[in-house]
Amino acid sequence: MDFGIPVRELKERITSAEFVDYMASYQLDQRGSHYDDLRAGAIASVVANVNRDTKVRREPFGALDFMHWNEYHRVAVEKSKPVLLDDPDAQSNLLLSMMFPNRNG
Repeated sequence: MDFGIPVRELKERITSAEFVDYMASYQLDQRGSHYDDLRAGAIASVVANVNRDTKVRREPFGALDFMHWNEYHRVAVEKSKPVLLDDPDAQSNLLLSMMFPNRNG
């Protein structure tokens, strides 16, 4: 667990009983890395939506779109199939057009 302050300073601020209560609360509420991932996903979705081409993707991104460990993302990936072309040059052009939609040429 990361309390955001050094442990020696934490020992001076709270009693051992308060610390045990906090640890129990932490486990019951399941706070921690999943919530950190959700916060990071929310920020990533804002950045992606600001730069999103609404003609290509009408639906806005959500926080879960950027949290690859979650079930929502896993199902979306399983449903999607890669686009594979026989012509290597056409495949490269397709990749470039998807990665850089505003490039000329």
